[in-house]
Amino acid sequence: MRVSHVRQLTPHMLRVGFAGDDLRSIPSGAPDQYVKLFFPRAGQPRPELPPPPDGETLSWYRTYLAMPDHVRPPMRTYTVRALRPASGELDVDFVVHADGGPGSTWATRARPGDEVALLGPHGLYAVPDGTDWQLLVGDETALPAIAAILEHLDAGTHVRVIVEVAGPADEQPLPTAGSAHVTWVHRNTDAPGRRLLAAVRNATLPGGTPYAWVSGEAGMVKLVRRHLVRERGIDKRRITFTGYWRRGVSEEDTGRESVRRGDTGQLPTAD
Repeated sequence: MRVSHVRQLTPHMLRVGFAGDDLRSIPSGAPDQYVKLFFPRAGQPRPELPPPPDGETLSWYRTYLAMPDHVRPPMRTYTVRALRPASGELDVDFVVHADGGPGSTWATRARPGDEVALLGPHGLYAVPDGTDWQLLVGDETALPAIAAILEHLDAGTHVRVIVEVAGPADEQPLPTAGSAHVTWVHRNTDAPGRRLLAAVRNATLPGGTPYAWVSGEAGMVKLVRRHLVRERGIDKRRITFTGYWRRGVSEEDTGRESVRRGDTGQLPTAD
């Protein structure tokens, strides 16, 4: 894909638009669909990748991880904020911060014509039958997916949204045809996720049968899910949860750990 435009949404979020003929064949999926983006290393016009996966993604990922450090392109996972296959366009919202990783750093320097590679997409949002209302919880890394989910909702769908951002300037409009109650939590100088967890614990939630979608920092996601199951009595099967990032751990570290667990037959635990 090639960068088509860059737009500053809030002090800590950039929207990068991409264009490419291959995007015309990408199927639209769940509203929280995500992709793996590969960024070129310094001096490279485009990222250098192994051959595309041939049915076995894990073996391809092992090949990617085995590439020499000075050649292997940095990879990060991002939500597809908008996909327009007919015109071959895709938008991704990047959270940017002073101590950002390769994705954030790349986005702040992105210019039209810059190239990246994409693998995906995949999505997780799936509302079970019999759902009376929805709960969407996340930090700013989950905000693009939450915004896309809200745009996807049918009229009359009841949804409770709780989002943590750095401060008031990082709030965004969240249009929806659904009936949404949105709570913005301002982190200020507190640790990520602490105030968000407190807001979920203190929230007055509707009765009836819910579906919960929780994403963001992995430690926060685990604690929110535990609260919803143990203290709110929500069925585990009605909760979709994803750790988008983990404090002090890179995506490469997480990927290598997942491969190691798979090789040794260990299954990840949700709680």
